[in-house]
Amino acid sequence: MLHLLTIIGARPQIIKAAAISRAIRNRFADQVQETILHTGQHYDENMSGSFFSELGIPQPDVNLHVGSGSHGVQTSKMIEGIEQELMGQGTSAVPYDGIILYGDTNSTLAGAVAAGKIHVPIFHIEAGLRSHNMAMPEEQNRIVCDHLSSILFAPTHTAVDNLQKEGIVDSPRHFRNGKGQRVVQSGDVMYDNSMYFAEMAEQKSDILQRLNLAKGQFVLATIHRPQNTDSEVNLSNIFRALADIADHEQTKIVVPLHPRTRKLLPEKLSPELLTRIQQNANIVLTEPAGFFDIICLEKFASIVMTDSGGVQKEAFFFGTPCVILRPETEWVEIVEAGAGILTDADYDKIMEAYGTLKNLQVTFPPLFGNAHASEQIIQAIIDYLR
Repeated sequence: MLHLLTIIGARPQIIKAAAISRAIRNRFADQVQETILHTGQHYDENMSGSFFSELGIPQPDVNLHVGSGSHGVQTSKMIEGIEQELMGQGTSAVPYDGIILYGDTNSTLAGAVAAGKIHVPIFHIEAGLRSHNMAMPEEQNRIVCDHLSSILFAPTHTAVDNLQKEGIVDSPRHFRNGKGQRVVQSGDVMYDNSMYFAEMAEQKSDILQRLNLAKGQFVLATIHRPQNTDSEVNLSNIFRALADIADHEQTKIVVPLHPRTRKLLPEKLSPELLTRIQQNANIVLTEPAGFFDIICLEKFASIVMTDSGGVQKEAFFFGTPCVILRPETEWVEIVEAGAGILTDADYDKIMEAYGTLKNLQVTFPPLFGNAHASEQIIQAIIDYLR
């Protein structure tokens, strides 16, 4: 029996972990034992806790409760806690054969550093993504994790190409078990989940009725990245564009507010703009949406406007065009396919992109695998460790 430690810390990682846990439970229960460690990076119940019950995965076996803090403080606490678990000083008396990491958060970086230092094989899901902007903490995290990983599970061909450009290919580079480093184009576990939960979401979510939304007649907007929320200019430009679209197009715009965004709105927006947003009948400010709710919003919106990597990708899965409120994206395939337009927080570009996508017949080619990435990933890990 192989023993794997799964690290989660942010809401998107919980969603990805659901696909892997489901594959282990349904196909590999006699070969793999999984322990789930939650770093506590996201600790708001709406941002984290409710997802476990919604997605049908076990509550974490370990929770480090690190909470918020600077990158250094937060990451150092995570490294310490993850290292203790891997070294048998935590909940498990059984040694770990490997650690599963997702994406590009501080939890990912901490898991890579902790496991790499003590030579525990690292399996990185969503490897090879690059925005080519080293000012982004996420870009730093994903690069470090990739170079320390034993198997890099790249979701797309572009991700494989990115790794090759950095010299990461199948190689005999020595890791603890002497099996070297491997790159696997696996497809995307988020696509697995989106296809698996789409019908269930329509049955379980009542958000369209609750918010009085008609299918295809509203815009979904999510804003949470510090480069937008912490900048008075950026946040004002985005919300001014949302207000003008709501007024000029007479269309509803649903904005599930990340806790950081909700906190900073009164500080970063002028009183006039804040009042305009809060009193606009076509702008619906809500709490963070649960998993089934966000699926329905993404699936039935006419357009998604977001600075989230995960949301722009899920919008693509459901055939919804996307205005990307960032200067670059790690999901370049979406932009190349014409299904997403990069605008940064530029008011004119946001308005232009909205007008373009509203009138454009967008296509959504099959870029992200066959919805069975999770099973392929676990089988590859088993083959590697045995």
